[in-house]
Amino acid sequence: MTSIPIFITGTGTDVGKTLASAIITEALEADYWKPVQAGFDNGTDAFKVKSLISNSKSVIHGEAYELILPASPHIAAREEDTKINLDVITNKFKEFKSDNPFIVIEGAGGIMVPLNEKEFIIDLIQQLHAKVVLVSRNYLGSINHSLLTAALCKQRQLPVVGWLFNDHYMNYEKEIVDWSGYPEIGCIPFMEEITRAFVREEALKLKPRLLELL
Repeated sequence: MTSIPIFITGTGTDVGKTLASAIITEALEADYWKPVQAGFDNGTDAFKVKSLISNSKSVIHGEAYELILPASPHIAAREEDTKINLDVITNKFKEFKSDNPFIVIEGAGGIMVPLNEKEFIIDLIQQLHAKVVLVSRNYLGSINHSLLTAALCKQRQLPVVGWLFNDHYMNYEKEIVDWSGYPEIGCIPFMEEITRAFVREEALKLKPRLLELL
């Protein structure tokens, strides 16, 4: 059985993709995979997700590429005299043995982050035939970044599930939803400390909406 891939991408770096991935993984009791990890001085994103989920069904799969330099993946790969190959990633995904109906796949940075000299995160999404969750953090400029991301998704005809917002600010969410035409999955409130209990609570809130949109 091949799990349905749900690709978590964002409007940029540090918008909360890992937290969103943990919450969605917990909500669906899905498997989790970060195919390309660039930089892990503070631990990998897979390790963070594992530390934040509570259910016993999710399987955390190993990375296809684990790169030392915390930089754009194509640069980090270049520093290690290697090149990220989308076919390697896709073949690894096909080799996963799991009865789980869903696998959450976390991207790196935004949708146009380069993976090599010719291909980007968006190309990987298409190659994996993944559904897409867009993560947007509320900051000055996020409307522009969010709508640019949405426009590219529409141009490539990606199957977007909807928006997951971080850090409520003014009325950005409604405007981004209305202008993009993509629905809102939910909004993750700001917390100084992210705990398993918080992730579990947010997962319970989001689960009905996620299942509705999926």
